[in-house]
Amino acid sequence: MNESISLDAPIVDIEDFQKWILYEDDSLLVLNKPGWLVCHPSKNGPWSSLVGAAKEYLQLETVHLASRLDRETSGVVLLAKHKKAASHWQKGIEFKTVRRNYLAILDGHLTDNRHVSTYLGKDPYSEVYVKQRVTENSRKAKYAETFFYPLVRRGGYTFCSVGTQTGRKHQIRIHAQWINHSLVGEKLYGKNEQIYLDFCQSGWKEEWLDLLGMCRQALHGRYLKDTDKGDCFSAPLPEDFETFLRSRMKLSFKEIQKYVSLADSLTFYDKVEN
Repeated sequence: MNESISLDAPIVDIEDFQKWILYEDDSLLVLNKPGWLVCHPSKNGPWSSLVGAAKEYLQLETVHLASRLDRETSGVVLLAKHKKAASHWQKGIEFKTVRRNYLAILDGHLTDNRHVSTYLGKDPYSEVYVKQRVTENSRKAKYAETFFYPLVRRGGYTFCSVGTQTGRKHQIRIHAQWINHSLVGEKLYGKNEQIYLDFCQSGWKEEWLDLLGMCRQALHGRYLKDTDKGDCFSAPLPEDFETFLRSRMKLSFKEIQKYVSLADSLTFYDKVEN
């Protein structure tokens, strides 16, 4: 089975779309993508994807997706209105002058900082065509490097900051599973792949909530920063994250704000100290 979800996501409402705008100028449109929306255009019309909705909103035939997120990952997505701006940000990501940082909720208590460096390749044992796994170095394998920094552990979960040195497909999700701390809400790289297959066929089932903790993977693109120019775009913590942190982890509003601020202050790409 491929990654296309058979059940259609809701159509984007123009008023909601405008609320997602974090920044806009003559070159850029920066959005806070919700965790139910795909980035790339789909067969269900322009208002069924982030790029399609952006083209309608801007009345442009082409926009350039300088950064992307998986469908169920929320957070900062940067769209360029012309090739020059797209090239600047895409090169920045390639040459590591543009950094992306994530917030995640992991299953279990991650007690130490983790620096994970592995090779990723297709999972030959999975029924899901696009599923990847940690594998040996080979001609087809791709190197991936992820940093996990636990902010707080409580109630059997860890709220953490995540940084990446590479941008491989599903990288954080695979590495979280590799260190035995899958993302809360993870259907594909979690406790049972069959949940993902069933979800693709029939949609969400409330009976999964106790097992998964959230309806989607608990991964949020917190910020995108140009370290050369100093530009930084950040997306506030989504409502479902806050609900989980308060209800399951028993964190107060002030505690949540404190740990998000701590995550924003971290610079742990070159070396992770325990």
